[in-house]
Amino acid sequence: MPTSGIFKICKKLIICSLICLLSTAKLQIAYAAVSFEGESFNPGEMINHHIKDAHGWEIAHGLVIPLPIILYSKADGLVIFSSDHFFNGAHEEVDYEGYRLSDGHISRADGQPVFDFSITKNVLFIFIDATIMMLVFFAVARGYKKNEGKAPRGLQSFFEPVIIYIRDEVVKPSIGGNYQKYLPYLLTLFFFVWFGNLLGLIPGAANMTGNIAVTAVLAFGTFLITNFSGKKAYWAHIFWTPGVPWWLRPIILPVELIGVLTKPVSLMVRLFVSITAGHIVVLSLISLTFIFHSWMVGLGSTLIVTLITIIELLVATIQAYVFTMFTSLYIGMALEEHH
Repeated sequence: MPTSGIFKICKKLIICSLICLLSTAKLQIAYAAVSFEGESFNPGEMINHHIKDAHGWEIAHGLVIPLPIILYSKADGLVIFSSDHFFNGAHEEVDYEGYRLSDGHISRADGQPVFDFSITKNVLFIFIDATIMMLVFFAVARGYKKNEGKAPRGLQSFFEPVIIYIRDEVVKPSIGGNYQKYLPYLLTLFFFVWFGNLLGLIPGAANMTGNIAVTAVLAFGTFLITNFSGKKAYWAHIFWTPGVPWWLRPIILPVELIGVLTKPVSLMVRLFVSITAGHIVVLSLISLTFIFHSWMVGLGSTLIVTLITIIELLVATIQAYVFTMFTSLYIGMALEEHH
């Protein structure tokens, strides 16, 4: 590699490290504001507060953007109002028009059932993730039209190698000749998870891909596509496993059916655990500053958190790759012909 290329890589790594360091410093300042208000610092409560979903977007301590509450009940019908009605001036939870917000769940004070369609922080970031994807890839598409026959430039030059790698090294070897049919879904899946993982590393952002409801929906999509695409050989292997004695097949059948269900479950849990664990480790290290009340501990935790955040950038990419790779493998297994 030329010396200029090495310098460029080092420059990017230094900039990335400084951004992570500044982001961590902002988090330290935000949590310091909480501890200096005279409140007892509870690390478990703080960690749960930042990794769980919420009906408001707290950008920093004391700066909360209210989100729309959309409820339906038999008594009131469709009700829409702002989430800030659930809090008073001291940011304490209060009832509003017979509805109660407790531990992130909305219920009626009289106990009647309520259907909650509210835009929570995670839902908001799903929209943000989708919007970023559309902006990025519309720009890439315009680049292809503008630079047709020329070397790629701008966003096109960055995303083209990633798209080609996912196509040629992940999707095509796993699925085979009919990979084009599934390529749009798999590319969308990869970039949605990747961008969502990266968004979750921004201070004040939502832990979107660390929410098991989000990963469950992504895994359920893989489950549907895999099983609706399954050919005769795929289902024959499950219900009448070849190569085993007939008397053993009824015993193997439940195992095969469990395997059909555990594949999407493993996708769901792997992504959820990997992303959530990273956030918990970072927040736990930050908590050490306010547990020990020491600037030395704070400096040490900031440096360690900076390094872990850099690793988290790598993990964000790896988890998107792994989710896409296993989805491709499951679809390829369902499409495989009998030999």
